[in-house]
Amino acid sequence: MRDFTVDHSALALNTASLGHNLDGAGAGWSPERVIDACAARGYGGIVFWRREIGARAVEIGNRVRSAGMQVVGLCRTPYLVGREAPRDASDLHAAIEMAADLGAPVLTIVTGGTEPDSKGVIETQKRLAERVAAIAPVAAAAGVSLALEPLNPMFGGNRTCLFTVADALAVCDRVAAPNVGIAVDVYHVWWDRSLAASLAAARGRVLGYHLCDWLENTGHMLLDRGMMGDGVADLRAIRQAVEDVGDYRGLCEVEVFSAENWWKRDPADVLDVIVDRFRRYC
Repeated sequence: MRDFTVDHSALALNTASLGHNLDGAGAGWSPERVIDACAARGYGGIVFWRREIGARAVEIGNRVRSAGMQVVGLCRTPYLVGREAPRDASDLHAAIEMAADLGAPVLTIVTGGTEPDSKGVIETQKRLAERVAAIAPVAAAAGVSLALEPLNPMFGGNRTCLFTVADALAVCDRVAAPNVGIAVDVYHVWWDRSLAASLAAARGRVLGYHLCDWLENTGHMLLDRGMMGDGVADLRAIRQAVEDVGDYRGLCEVEVFSAENWWKRDPADVLDVIVDRFRRYC
């Protein structure tokens, strides 16, 4: 396992940690200001959300690379299954195009919930696999990999049909495309005692690792994540499983949804705290 206590060059910011994934949240820093602030603090990369990029994907991607960092990924696709999934694939194609223009190697998939005419998740997972298989060649042609992200079971029904790494890998196996893998997010997997065993089957298919913490008394299931070190997740044990068992060597992406705490702070202070916590706890 890599030692981050003296080197945080593997640290990446997901701009959701500054509130950039929701309208009206955070301090409203421009992408340029975020890029410059991360570069000044030695971050290795940034993950953006589509709503920040607009028609400026090429410009923003070049700005990140000129600052000496990587564009690690892009969040996220529209839902592929469930009641809120679009009826056509135009927005999905647009997300892939944006990732390619940005120079983001990975586009994250949050799947969407259970299909309206089904119960449980098995049938929905089959349909998800079909839809990912249909779009995987398009993404591959654009140089983009697709990362299926399992979510905590509390998001079942309306936001996900994948609850564990094993679930996500089963869909990857159905798709059988070399550019389809998984993202492992501490917030969603910290509780899973079978994580290490599942990751043994994920070698070479872990495309992203997301950091935060699970607060002992979470006040909101979506918007009350903890900063690393403030919660009960065994961060080093999870990373050891991701790296040593899952064979992941990419950047570690801090993604803290925190409407009532971190999003209300000065972004410069948040970025400083992230560096400190990453080196001390991750």
